[in-house]
Amino acid sequence: MSLRTRKLIGVFALFALVIVWALAAMAIAQFPPIFQNPLIAGLYYFVAGIGWVLPAMPLVKWMSKQTVRRR
Repeated sequence: MSLRTRKLIGVFALFALVIVWALAAMAIAQFPPIFQNPLIAGLYYFVAGIGWVLPAMPLVKWMSKQTVRRR
């Protein structure tokens, strides 16, 4: 698979990941223990805001991997 194709697939996958992650984070944030306590809410939003990077890292690595051409 060419690098260009990997990047195209990766862009759509990252876009889907961010949308699903944001929707899930918003839904979980409505639970009473998180919603009612500002300290827990702040910690939750920090973790939820940074947490999407962990599943995105292998995808970005895959996107940038060069293919070896044999002669």
